[in-house]
Amino acid sequence: MIYGSAQDWRKAERRRVLMFGMSGLGKTHLSSMLRGAGGWFHYSIDYRIGTRYMGEYIADNFKREAMKVPFLRELLLTDSVYIASNITFDNLAPLSTYLGKPGNPAKGGLPFAEYMRRQDQHREAEVAALLDTMRFIDRADDIYGYGNFVCDSGGSICEVVDPWNPADPVMTALSQNLLMVWIKGSDAHTAELVRRFDRAPKPMYYQPHFLERMWDEYRSMTGEDAMQVDPDAFVRWTYAQALAHRQPRYAAMADWGVTVTAEEVAEVRDEAGFIDLIARAIEARAPRT
Repeated sequence: MIYGSAQDWRKAERRRVLMFGMSGLGKTHLSSMLRGAGGWFHYSIDYRIGTRYMGEYIADNFKREAMKVPFLRELLLTDSVYIASNITFDNLAPLSTYLGKPGNPAKGGLPFAEYMRRQDQHREAEVAALLDTMRFIDRADDIYGYGNFVCDSGGSICEVVDPWNPADPVMTALSQNLLMVWIKGSDAHTAELVRRFDRAPKPMYYQPHFLERMWDEYRSMTGEDAMQVDPDAFVRWTYAQALAHRQPRYAAMADWGVTVTAEEVAEVRDEAGFIDLIARAIEARAPRT
């Protein structure tokens, strides 16, 4: 780790952390709090994906739909309107809308092959955005004078790295430049995340072999063919399976850094509280074998 002890962390002139874990456990909340405190640069992986790497895909998807409307079609063909996504740190809906959900087209579903193609685009974009982190550390310091840096990773980071491989290029680059911090949820949090997702399902990125297995199992269970699958029902069911799928991957990633609990994160009120939280996590960390 880049901080050998809690004292090293407390005395550091430049603090650099990457937070990871399931969406909804406090990564963006903490990152925004630190940014608001001043002196911290907030780098959002999902925002970087949606602007730098998938922004054109997203805008083209909007235009494709607009071209189906005669009034908008004429305006687009004459360059009379400008269409772009308004993605923000707190609103990633344009990215989610583009990724889509597989299933019945009458219910907004995509053909499974197209869904998988967009998933692969997301994987490439996420790896690139993660590797951009080091450049943004330098930019934050050189351009804006921010010595402290927080990387707010997406929930799917565990799907694009191999945490069991000590030579994984993404994990190696990140851990050599930032303190990896897992925000670990409890069973109670898992149940709440499932309930929250059930109320408002949204697309997510998963590994291809996992998605293919889920797609086959779901259709076998329901007896539906690809064109009958309810897209929302499928992603709800898949999300519940993914929580168990991701847990050991997050735990393996935590071996590269430290672990804090979602309950501890919920109690952090300011920058000083965050510094104390990480110091305690470093002190409690078992030596890596």
